Amino acid sequence: MAVNHRKWFVSFATPYLGEHPVEVSAGLGDYAAEWLRHTSKMTLTEASSERMVALKERFADNPGVSVRELLLPSDVKADHSAAISYNVLEHIDDDIGGLRTMRSLVRPGGYVITVVPAFPFAMGPADIATGHVRRYTKKTMRAALNAADLEIVKLHYANSLGLIGYYVSTCLLKQMPGPGPMVKFYDSTVAPMTRLMERAFNPPFGQSVISIARRPLES
Repeated sequence: MAVNHRKWFVSFATPYLGEHPVEVSAGLGDYAAEWLRHTSKMTLTEASSERMVALKERFADNPGVSVRELLLPSDVKADHSAAISYNVLEHIDDDIGGLRTMRSLVRPGGYVITVVPAFPFAMGPADIATGHVRRYTKKTMRAALNAADLEIVKLHYANSLGLIGYYVSTCLLKQMPGPGPMVKFYDSTVAPMTRLMERAFNPPFGQSVISIARRPLES
């Protein structure tokens, strides 16, 4: 498990969580477990019934966590302080519909925080095998957020060195990501170094596009 990478990416959303965020497609709850150190109440959603069961078992002792089913896009409405989706939109044909669903999950002024994989040139066998239908640039992510009627607060690339390593390993060497010496080296050395470097400036490219958006305040 890439612990340093996860803690780095957790930090992008932490300042915007509020008192009751919702995570869209929470997986097995690794990110949620980190965010629950900063908020006492959280709703976790999943499209997979097996993962819903796993989430309920993992957080059974935490009364502040609720788990529910959610498929994107949906006409569901809620009043959450923030909606978070990490590496979700690239799996959805109607990504603008997915963003509109997240917009409807938060109150006016609430935040929508997304992480998506960057740059179409890095689309390779690993992306296809994991169900990716696209990769993004800042330009295409900005267009999607605008189409979903979300106000952009921050939009930037992250993990510049990670993109280089990912492209070489998956597109040129045709390797599949997974546990091993390369992942261990990345997490112990490359990720902390890249995080430190990118604190000083936003890089012109990266493995991910990070977006912090907000549902507009309504009159």
